[in-house]
Amino acid sequence: MFIDIIKNRAEQGNRTSKYPKGKISLPKNYRGVPVINPECSKEVVEECAKICPQDAINVENKSIDLRKCTFCGECERVANGEFVKFSQNFEMGVTNENDLIIDKENKKMEIESKEYFKKIFGGALQLRVVSAGGCNSCEADINVLNTPVYDLSRFGIQFAASPRHADGLLIVGPVTKNMEYALKKAYEAVPNPKVVIASGACALSGGVFRDNKEQLNGVSNLFKVDLFVPGCPPHPMTLLYALVKFFKKDK
Repeated sequence: MFIDIIKNRAEQGNRTSKYPKGKISLPKNYRGVPVINPECSKEVVEECAKICPQDAINVENKSIDLRKCTFCGECERVANGEFVKFSQNFEMGVTNENDLIIDKENKKMEIESKEYFKKIFGGALQLRVVSAGGCNSCEADINVLNTPVYDLSRFGIQFAASPRHADGLLIVGPVTKNMEYALKKAYEAVPNPKVVIASGACALSGGVFRDNKEQLNGVSNLFKVDLFVPGCPPHPMTLLYALVKFFKKDK
């Protein structure tokens, strides 16, 4: 049996992604950072806004709010990419949530980490994941980060079983009223200084559950959020990028 394990290891090789030291490419059907055509006519933008299930498109500003966007791609399909095309750039995440509104200037999303966060948490970070009423898609892709391909622990970032042992909360879901009390208790249990990360469209804006009376339209309506990660759900590589960019010390 031991020989079989060694043989299998030799055949499999190293399956861990080389990112961030090396570039990677995702499947062609992956939808990443949207690129807006500033010359697009208002009529086409209106057509895209009409079909958007999340009301994420602002016609006047020719912009897409990635807090609401589920990356369904309907706006690209209906106008044949005349208004917006989705790139394969998975590096998404911001510390100022207004930077998630992508307009005709196509500014790059920025993560401006506080230096004392890097100093305190840069060597080792424990996060407690809280599912605050989501559909479980975000949770599934977070679990993938523990697989050999992504191997989040190589960056010193791990998930804790208890908020008392964590440095911060990684929250997914729209924050349903049934989860509000539990989420507050989890937040209180995390020792100071602590960080709050909102991941996924639901945690950013309520997502597909937005404006339902049984939820709070995201984490920002309850706590101050330090890091925002868009997507529905965010690709594991997107979340890995955001966490590493925000916490790890520059070398």
